[in-house]
Amino acid sequence: MSGRAVLRQAFRHLEHEVPGKVARVLRSLRHPEARWIRMPVGFLFVLGGIFSILPFFGIWMLPLGLLLMAYDIPVLQKPVGHFTIWAIDKWASLRQRCFPDRPQR
Repeated sequence: MSGRAVLRQAFRHLEHEVPGKVARVLRSLRHPEARWIRMPVGFLFVLGGIFSILPFFGIWMLPLGLLLMAYDIPVLQKPVGHFTIWAIDKWASLRQRCFPDRPQR
């Protein structure tokens, strides 16, 4: 599977797990004309993830920033895509164990 295909699958998994408004923003950032927005936002998220000790910033920003940047940097596509899919699967299984009565997204 190509890096671009792995990344598309990772985005689909992520969009399935997040609330609807966030999923719509992620879908809009994937359009080719959004590159000039996607790269700076991805960089700022990575930077925010590095400074996760400060209020508002968090480690969650790092993988999201890498995911956005990987859309335009081919060398990042496969590893970031595989990591994202793995992390979402782990999150879904943890959520299922902790909250078995809640409906799945």
